[in-house]
Amino acid sequence: MKTSFLLIFTSLLFQIIGLSIITASSNVTCIQRERRSLLVFKQTLTDTSNLLSTWSGVECCHWQGIGCDRLNGHVVKLDLRSLNFSRRLVGKLSPSLQNLKHLRYLDLSVNQFSGSIPEFMGSFKHLEYLNLTHSGLSGVVPHHLGNLSRLQYLDLSHGPLMDDLDRRISYGYDIGAPRPVIDDLGWVSSLRSLRHLDLSYMSLEHIDWFHPINMLPSLLTLNLASCDVNIPSVKVVNFTSLNSLDLSSNLINSTIPVWLSNLTGLMHLNFELNHFHGKIPDFMGMFSALASIDLSTNSFETLMPDTLFNLSSLIHMDLSGNKFSGPIPVNLGLLLRLEDLALGDNQLSGNITLSLGELSKLKTLDLSENSLVGVLSQTHFTKLKNLNCLMLSDNSLALNFSSRWRAPFQLQVLYASSVNIGPQFPKWLQTQTNLQRLDLSNSGISDTIPEWFENILSHILDLDLSYNHIGGKLPRFHFKSSAQILDGISLKLNSNKFEGSLANFPENLLILDLSDNLLSGHVPQTDGAMSPSLQVVNLSKNRFTGNIPVHLCNVLSIQLLDLSQNKFSGRLPGCLGNLTNLQVINLANNTITGVVPSSLGSLIQLNSLHLHNNRIEGGIPLSLQNLTRLVTMDLGKNMLMCDIPFWIGEKLSDLRILNLESNKFTGKIPLQLCKLHALQYLSLAHNNIIGTIPHCFGNLSGMITSSNWITFGSMQTYDENILVSTKGRQQSYTRTVLRFFISIDLSNNNIVGELPDALMYLLGLKSLNLSGNLLKGHIPVIIGNLKQLESLDLSMNNLSGRIPQSLGSLTFLSYLNLSFNDLYGRVPAGNQLQTLDDPTIYEGNNGLCGPPVLRSCNEDDVRDNHVGKNEGQDDTEDLWFYTGMGPGFFVGFVGLLGSLHFITRWRLVYFGTLENVYSWLTLSILLNLAVVVTIVNMGELEILLEFIKVITINVVNGGWLKR
Repeated sequence: MKTSFLLIFTSLLFQIIGLSIITASSNVTCIQRERRSLLVFKQTLTDTSNLLSTWSGVECCHWQGIGCDRLNGHVVKLDLRSLNFSRRLVGKLSPSLQNLKHLRYLDLSVNQFSGSIPEFMGSFKHLEYLNLTHSGLSGVVPHHLGNLSRLQYLDLSHGPLMDDLDRRISYGYDIGAPRPVIDDLGWVSSLRSLRHLDLSYMSLEHIDWFHPINMLPSLLTLNLASCDVNIPSVKVVNFTSLNSLDLSSNLINSTIPVWLSNLTGLMHLNFELNHFHGKIPDFMGMFSALASIDLSTNSFETLMPDTLFNLSSLIHMDLSGNKFSGPIPVNLGLLLRLEDLALGDNQLSGNITLSLGELSKLKTLDLSENSLVGVLSQTHFTKLKNLNCLMLSDNSLALNFSSRWRAPFQLQVLYASSVNIGPQFPKWLQTQTNLQRLDLSNSGISDTIPEWFENILSHILDLDLSYNHIGGKLPRFHFKSSAQILDGISLKLNSNKFEGSLANFPENLLILDLSDNLLSGHVPQTDGAMSPSLQVVNLSKNRFTGNIPVHLCNVLSIQLLDLSQNKFSGRLPGCLGNLTNLQVINLANNTITGVVPSSLGSLIQLNSLHLHNNRIEGGIPLSLQNLTRLVTMDLGKNMLMCDIPFWIGEKLSDLRILNLESNKFTGKIPLQLCKLHALQYLSLAHNNIIGTIPHCFGNLSGMITSSNWITFGSMQTYDENILVSTKGRQQSYTRTVLRFFISIDLSNNNIVGELPDALMYLLGLKSLNLSGNLLKGHIPVIIGNLKQLESLDLSMNNLSGRIPQSLGSLTFLSYLNLSFNDLYGRVPAGNQLQTLDDPTIYEGNNGLCGPPVLRSCNEDDVRDNHVGKNEGQDDTEDLWFYTGMGPGFFVGFVGLLGSLHFITRWRLVYFGTLENVYSWLTLSILLNLAVVVTIVNMGELEILLEFIKVITINVVNGGWLKR
């Protein structure tokens, strides 16, 4: 639909023109010199497919690919284009070709020639057609091609072949194959007769492409797709004869160029996959000859442009992948020649205009992924007898056809996901016997499969009935041979209510997804030789029983195997190690026993390993260190034992999820885990781990900020998921959430020591659970660094001290448990803490007071907690205060003694003062002694008074002070 049909037409036109002057008639005699040159050329080639098998005998004009001038017998055409990448000519271009002086047509495309484009190609002064696309030639394009003054057609492109008329041509296409390099385009300006120029997929990033091409007034077709070009800021161009312009896939960030208005004869315009933005200019509504326009996948954010819907000559219109808004214009019905209309993936709204029904030639209609509403009735489709592709998915639409309505078309593609079609299967579908792709997922069907449904599956390649309420037994799948192509068949019947057994294992499958149904019994046998393309097997969330089906080990093409949440039992079969293409294996939530077979170490492509919630024993085999691409290792809730292997941290450097919870692991946390810089989820909870939390956990850079999540190869049908314990409960998280979820769970072990400050620098943490251990010490003041924290559980430890006030600054905190520790003081206040008013989150800490704890704070509690701007600091600060007093006192005392030793005047004053103070102290002691004596012996009062009198006289006279 998006092929450049004008390019195909132009190529065919040149060949037709060539045939008018070229003949292989027996009346023409081959020039012997040219025949010898062709034979020399043949000798330099490897022709395993016998493409040149006819190159024998005297009359070379009869050879395949050779055309001669019917008047003089000269070879004027050499067409060696291969129709299949697997049947290419291999070798080097012999210089003998330059003896073909009269060549007008040269096509060496789709071959595997070696070396550079020879300079002698510039000597073919009669050459009019030159096609070197996918020829295998490399090196710098010789500027000598500028000598080809008669050249009208030049194709040096390297991208996907444009003529998708035969799929065999593009099969085996290698985008990384050798290609020519353009270092300058100045020579192109000499090709004044050029009408067709295709340089697509040739890098022109740092080359002036515009000015040389602007000197070609006869140019009709210009293809610069994927050339890294930019738009020049000019208003006028010279190539005004242009009728086909392709600037797709260049990521051009610009508005529609003004000079485009000069191309009034334009028939084909392709600006796909760029960053064009702004308004669609009005002059585009004047392109009366325009038959094809592709503005898809750009950055337009305007109303749907009415002006384009006035172009009555349009056959192909693609505006998908933008942000066009508003309703579909009513004048859509004026495009009576329209065959392909793609408006998907925009922001269109409103009802679909009834004028759609006037497009009687319409073959493809794509309105998917918009905000369209309303009901589509048979009035919209009665005249669309040529329609074969209808895409309506992801809108708020409903299909309402009469039960007796007979569709006038035969669809090959129907995508109606999330469109209200149910509750029964639409009866008009039973006439659509040519269907190849059918998507009715999430369409509100609550029916059983009707008998006639099997009749429309004969050509099916892609069937998606997922996320409905379809019950009953599965249909029997018998596909005709016409449907058995290399791509395989995709069947997605997941998330329904199918029951019973899986009667047969369909053949020629690419994807089989029967997950989340009510299927039971054993998985039927499948012949691996009959399913060479099977990549996805998803039977999860059913009721299948028996052992893991070992016959699947013979299907070596499987990339995803999900048998989780069933009732499979027995041991893990060692033959699973044969599936070396596996990227995902999920056997979680069964009753599998035995040990992890060491053969799983052969699955070197594996990204995701789930054995969660089984009865697997033993240790983790050393062979799993070979799984260097592993992103998820979920072995939680089994009976695995011994120490956690250190090689997990050394070998599995891509790990983002490591779940070993609820096993019997012992020993310390290996320091090597700190090397897992991509790790975002770590759970070692419910084991028998001892030792301390490694301080090197601060090196887990993947927990500082979330990074791009891996895509499991081509596994679009698989959404990574794990069972996460957070916020006091367990819940299943899929990849959509997991990519942003950062968590550490070490709960319910025997971990000792203090809470390391290093954890407080893992700024991306959303959940931290260290409960049920033997941790002591204080909660670090800098816990306020964890601004993303949503769940914090430090309960059932031996933590002491005050709760840091910084905890109140965690604005996302929605779950907190500090119960059963030795914390004291006032519970800090804070915007988020105010919402956590359940007193049980603080119970078991008898020293805590203040809301929401029932115990009120007294004055000592308030004083203990009120430390001004340093509020929340722990008792270690008091320790540092007293520790500093000792050295301070010592330095001051030594300084005093030094001053008294060296300064005599200071020394006399200092010791005189000490003597006076001593005298006052003596007097005070004597006075107190006299009082005591008086109390004891009241009979000697006169003697006491006399004694006091003598002392007072001496003091007043200064006798003692003077001494």
